[in-house]
Amino acid sequence: MGAIPISELRAAIPVAIGIYKMSPFEAFFFSVLGNLLPVIPLLLFLEPVSNYLRRYSIFDTFFTWLFSKTRRNHTESFEKYGLLALTIFVAIPLPATGAWSGCAAAFVFGVKFRHALPAIAAGVMIAGIIVTAVTVTGIGLVDMIMGA
Repeated sequence: MGAIPISELRAAIPVAIGIYKMSPFEAFFFSVLGNLLPVIPLLLFLEPVSNYLRRYSIFDTFFTWLFSKTRRNHTESFEKYGLLALTIFVAIPLPATGAWSGCAAAFVFGVKFRHALPAIAAGVMIAGIIVTAVTVTGIGLVDMIMGA
């Protein structure tokens, strides 16, 4: 479940702990591992796939729009904070952030694989810690309220 775009570990950890009754450590470990699985292929193949698709005008138009919009809205932050911006972007456990989006951002901003991989991995681990802590706290509160 952690490898699926959009939900990533933000859904995998609560499901693992709440439904499958895994320990928080197991849920964190397997969800982070699952979330990191697609990162290497994405970082390696987004550019060749994009270049191939750009041969078709509809995809060329889409990628031109996407790149210009992303660069216009985020270049200042990226130039100011560099890889830390990428790590923080991945680490914030909100919709449209995470490893998949981080790989896309690394591609759009031309971040080299050797720099992008550790930044994204760090962001995934930070997000995992946050989601695990919130999940354990939430379940503890629900148990306390329901048990009272």
